[in-house]
Amino acid sequence: MNPLASALNDGISQHNPAVLRMLSELGRELFFPKGILSQSAEAKAKAHRFNATIGIATEGGSPMYLGCMHEKLAAYDPADIYPYAPPAGKPELRALWREKMLRENPSLQGKVFSEPIVTSALTHGLSIVADLFAEAGDTVLLPDKLWGNYHLTFATRRGCRIKTYSTFNAEGGFNVVAFKEALQEVAAEQGKAVVLLNFPNNPSGYTPTEAEGEALVEALIEQAAAGCAIVAVTDDAYFGLFYEDSLKESLFGRLANRHPNLLTIKLDGATKEEFAWGFRTGFITLADGSADGCPAVLESLSKKILGIIRGTISTCSHPSQTFVIEALRSPQFLVQKQEKFEILKARAVRTKEVLDSGNYDQVWEYYPFNSGYFMCLRLKSVDAEQLRLHLLDNYEVGTIAINSTDLRIAFSCIAENDIAELFELIYKAVCDLT
Repeated sequence: MNPLASALNDGISQHNPAVLRMLSELGRELFFPKGILSQSAEAKAKAHRFNATIGIATEGGSPMYLGCMHEKLAAYDPADIYPYAPPAGKPELRALWREKMLRENPSLQGKVFSEPIVTSALTHGLSIVADLFAEAGDTVLLPDKLWGNYHLTFATRRGCRIKTYSTFNAEGGFNVVAFKEALQEVAAEQGKAVVLLNFPNNPSGYTPTEAEGEALVEALIEQAAAGCAIVAVTDDAYFGLFYEDSLKESLFGRLANRHPNLLTIKLDGATKEEFAWGFRTGFITLADGSADGCPAVLESLSKKILGIIRGTISTCSHPSQTFVIEALRSPQFLVQKQEKFEILKARAVRTKEVLDSGNYDQVWEYYPFNSGYFMCLRLKSVDAEQLRLHLLDNYEVGTIAINSTDLRIAFSCIAENDIAELFELIYKAVCDLT
């Protein structure tokens, strides 16, 4: 094992040995090398005469660039576009995102958590979590209404077992009882669990209520106190899009610093929150379970994350980070975000109005939704894949078949005035098949 990795592991073991138990074999081997990047950083601070360390071309004291490319980006300083960004991301962006997290998550006040590290959006963050904490044979706990890419990230890439529980109970709320039972089973079988909490949920569009959220937190703390090493990951891709009765913040703050056996990781980003999908700018933030938050453990884990980034993509996109910084600093940022929120909320409300009309009760029912981009129909008489193809071929309507009964509808990309027509076409297609 590299001495740098050993030193990080020793530090983790000294301050919170439970976290060392959570790491995968790869996670224990990871470190951030003292190589070109660290030497370049030292040179940037001291080499005021000549800096011959960085692997870019310069001209006139600035990064070299092509005029045909920069003419579309002339509003930006070339230094904020063309050089490599730091492996952890631009310091200003990390600080701004931390401020945003504190502003939007009241339960984070007074908690100890790491500086956000920039990722190439949410999927990259999930991949980092899988590499660092998930071992072949480990169990990843998820609701049965889940994003399919979790399978690729954790099961295919890392050999994990995906264990699911029923998302909803008979009353139409989040099935906390099923969650608790599944978590207890994993704790008893393995003594370690990776728990993914994706709210607003993809594909169902559901976020737990305050009471449900607190019950989830208490269930995790209970199993941590019983000795299970838990990595709780809040996949907050659709954070902020809370339309009705639900939590209005991430569970990350409520789980942070609660028990040494409970490590909490928040994944979020500008991708959906700031309507910047193609920028691929996300963040990974850590909170140790120790009462004092244990900054030493957070620092060691952050260096391991940087080792993953360095060994895979090296750094994230610099222009995207600059664009997000400009948005976060804009005096119009909050106003414009609220405008977009109201548009999406109106689409969600209209969707529920159409579904509650009673016109379609004989062919489907819908799963609870109160947030995010999506909702799901549970079809009563036709196969979802067969319906999906029939809609495409005969009505030019695109939907997503989740399984044999569930059809996902993204109301986020349907104008409010078109929602009634959309569901009428889906109904006609069902009638065709029955």
